[in-house]
Amino acid sequence: MATSIKLDDDLKSRIQHLAELRHRSAHWIMREAIRDYVEREEKREAFKQDALNAWEAYQNNGLHLTLEEADAWLAKLEGGEDDGVPECHN
Repeated sequence: MATSIKLDDDLKSRIQHLAELRHRSAHWIMREAIRDYVEREEKREAFKQDALNAWEAYQNNGLHLTLEEADAWLAKLEGGEDDGVPECHN
């Protein structure tokens, strides 16, 4: 699929400069930049959706961990202990 995009002269120049430094084409630089952006935004959207789903689940069932419980669990993980995810409670 061919797509066109209008860029101002400054941005075109910057892209061309990077392409020369990396021994790549300007097309390759732009394609990689767009791919990286799309992947980052997809991850951001998935994170946001997970947070919304977790909030909805909490509102429905009240299950949670306290900050102290989560911190203690993360400290164990950091120390190499993996007892599994702590059980949530009301």
